[in-house]
Amino acid sequence: MNIGKQLQELKERGNFRSIPDQAPDNLTDLSSNDYLGLGTDQSLRMRFLETAECLNTPFTSSASRLLAGQQSEYHALEHLLSVLYHRPVLLMNSGYHANTGTIPALSDGARTLIVADRLVHASIIDGIILSRAPFERFRHNDTKHLASILDKHARDYERVIIVTESVFSMDGDKAPLERIAELRREYPNSLLYVDEAHAFGVEGSQGLGLAQDIPDADVIIGTFGKACASVGAFVAVRNNDLRDLMVNRARSFIFSTALPPINCAWTTFVIERMVNMDTERDHLRSLAAQLHEILSPMSVTPIEPSHIQPLVTGDARKAVELSSRLRDEGFQVLPIRTPTVPAGTERLRFSLSAALSSTDISRLGSVLTSLI
Repeated sequence: MNIGKQLQELKERGNFRSIPDQAPDNLTDLSSNDYLGLGTDQSLRMRFLETAECLNTPFTSSASRLLAGQQSEYHALEHLLSVLYHRPVLLMNSGYHANTGTIPALSDGARTLIVADRLVHASIIDGIILSRAPFERFRHNDTKHLASILDKHARDYERVIIVTESVFSMDGDKAPLERIAELRREYPNSLLYVDEAHAFGVEGSQGLGLAQDIPDADVIIGTFGKACASVGAFVAVRNNDLRDLMVNRARSFIFSTALPPINCAWTTFVIERMVNMDTERDHLRSLAAQLHEILSPMSVTPIEPSHIQPLVTGDARKAVELSSRLRDEGFQVLPIRTPTVPAGTERLRFSLSAALSSTDISRLGSVLTSLI
């Protein structure tokens, strides 16, 4: 099949993607993952730019982490996170790098079984594929199905890695972590791997996510590019042996130029303040409850009152059309289509920010009511 025909078929199905232009300033953005509104907080940015750390920190590492001469900014950020999580931490270049590097590093080929929630992020799926380990997928948030898979297969492998997200990126719902942790305890050869990309900064005590109080979580993934308004990611692990394993086996860590030190300094600056932003988190929850009241009567599927809420159209072209009409009314809500979500669950994904107001959500409700 030629490339032109492939592209034409994508267009006909409403699945053709293009990089959007710069959004006009008058659009209310409901597609960004800037959950605490820190990405647009100019005063926070200016305060950082006035610090000595900013003035004296390089803009590039110029090498992989294992070769870089400048290490103090990485150590400072890892130390801060280690103190917050009470466990060793290793920085990674992105959430994608974290998952595609950590999962293969943890697995031991055919002797490891990976059991993942069916709706985990594409980066996790790619990590599983790169691991070359056999894997099973349990129905979304269905712990009975997970239990049946473990009962049937876990004893046949030296190691089992149970993988889930804490807050799912496309539906905004939460994993039943306590029950999953109970299952992990039943199998001494298992590890619990939790991706907190969409919970870090937003959920849990100090915004540190939902897995921080789950002692059976062996691996916690967090990202800086969403609520933290920066770039990069981290892996918080149960013990130093696991961290050493990452340093020696995670290819995305070993073979990538390290994050710019200036970004690590900025991330440290943000996290030191983010942990105390309970007012912003409370406001975000209030906006989520307000949006939930608007979307629930319009939705064909149940919606959680989360900072991420979907409106499923079930058809890519309908999602694109509704997104376009909302843009005409001043709202940026981009369509989510297959393969990002399963075919038949195409949607608009409403992503909230603490920088929004109750008035913004009320106006969105009025517009949606007139369009649907």
